[in-house]
Amino acid sequence: MRTKEFQCGGHESALLDCSSSGSDRNTCSPGTAVGLTCSEPDAVRLVGGASRCRGTLEVKQGEWRPVSYYNSDWSLKRAAAACRESDCGSAVSVEEREESSRRSVWRIRSDCVESGSTLRECAASSSSSSFLQLTCSDSVRLVNGTSLCSGRLEVNTNQSTQRWSSVCEDDFDQQDAEVVCRELGCGAPSVLQGALYGEVEPPMRTKEFQCGGHESALLDCSSSGSDRNTCSPGTAVGLTCSEPDAVRLVGGASRCRGTLEVKHEGEWRPVSYYNSDWSLKRAAAACRESDCGSAVSVEREESSVRSVWGIRSDCVESGSTLRECAASGFSSSVLHLTCSGKPIKDMNE
Repeated sequence: MRTKEFQCGGHESALLDCSSSGSDRNTCSPGTAVGLTCSEPDAVRLVGGASRCRGTLEVKQGEWRPVSYYNSDWSLKRAAAACRESDCGSAVSVEEREESSRRSVWRIRSDCVESGSTLRECAASSSSSSFLQLTCSDSVRLVNGTSLCSGRLEVNTNQSTQRWSSVCEDDFDQQDAEVVCRELGCGAPSVLQGALYGEVEPPMRTKEFQCGGHESALLDCSSSGSDRNTCSPGTAVGLTCSEPDAVRLVGGASRCRGTLEVKHEGEWRPVSYYNSDWSLKRAAAACRESDCGSAVSVEREESSVRSVWGIRSDCVESGSTLRECAASGFSSSVLHLTCSGKPIKDMNE
């Protein structure tokens, strides 16, 4: 154990640039070896958008560069990591922005990000004319949930301080929940319950939201003028929104047979089969989201090249919805599914 005291001023570039005490300390008790956790550097930002939580994604690894979208599988699930590192809310949309000339970019590997590493740790140098444009919510997010549409509610009411707070259950009702679910691009609220997604330490917001249910964003709602005196433990709002109607089978002999289409970012597109590993096991997720029972067959359907959604198998098999796993692409090969047509719960009756 080193027993001389470091005497840094805090401005030095390296620890050994600091002076130290001239003599050794006589004792150093067991269990007192220094452990240190440094915060991650400010290495992610969104630029050129209407707010600090909207724009072209840039990462700093020595220098700031945009993140490449070309030949990418950026999905809402993956974009959630970038929104989180930018200290913004939930991921709302992922788009491609094209420029006329190529320039230096960072390419981010999906498997690296999904292992829990930061974007900076996953950045590799490349060049591209296609960049990633993200929209994250400015003031609302759901954390610790099982999908992008569930979790403990946190709000940021002061954009200058970026201070996120949980919400007290007594200050939040069904109409407030409808607004949050709509703001995040989810379906109607299905479960509203305190401490559903874990307990939370302060801060807790203690002003009551007073939404009419028709507002576009939670911060468009009025709120009570004064703080509540108390907020009991175990009452942080947990919210589950239903998934939007974002999966359908079209052009077949029944509603449970046809070309698989997913609605993402407001647009219905077929799902690509090209270079894919669609199996009955993976197709079961699509049949389940269509309320069509189990998967019976998976076929490849050829057409002209068109805009499609690519769906990554590892994303779906982790339990995420097809919408959360969708990334934009082009293909002439699309997926044709046949499902049993009867929800599994009914088949057991």
